[in-house]
Amino acid sequence: MCKLLLSVCLIFLTISANAEVVGKEGIPSAIIDQIYKKHPNALDFTAEKKTHFSQELLKIYYKEGEEKFVDYYRPDGHFYVSGLIIAADDMMFTDSKDKLKAAFNDYHVKQAVLVVNPNGAGEEFDVVLETAGKAWNVLIDKKGNVEKAEID
Repeated sequence: MCKLLLSVCLIFLTISANAEVVGKEGIPSAIIDQIYKKHPNALDFTAEKKTHFSQELLKIYYKEGEEKFVDYYRPDGHFYVSGLIIAADDMMFTDSKDKLKAAFNDYHVKQAVLVVNPNGAGEEFDVVLETAGKAWNVLIDKKGNVEKAEID
């Protein structure tokens, strides 16, 4: 019953998302300048235009030293939120994996990003996972609950 209820909730929360890969030359210089102010040694920029939980964003990946980062910007160049790409096994919320298994049965985490909630309500995980041949963007709240899910 719990799996059925969770599946129904996921269906209602599901929103289609389209990603378009953009090279460094496609990233506005104002955004690059903002990143360099925080991370002066940033390298290896890649980006994608994305509808992310109903918001048009530019998701920018880069490295500084050994750490990998991802920043989200609005199309007008305003900063939205930063994240830190982490190994899927490093997800801090112990209930997360069980709750993902209940929602998606058999899945493989392709990427996990630790994100500080832009509303100041703690940390969350922005996870890209694959199940049944489809990629999903999943937001996991600080209690380990699947807060939102959308097909990528």
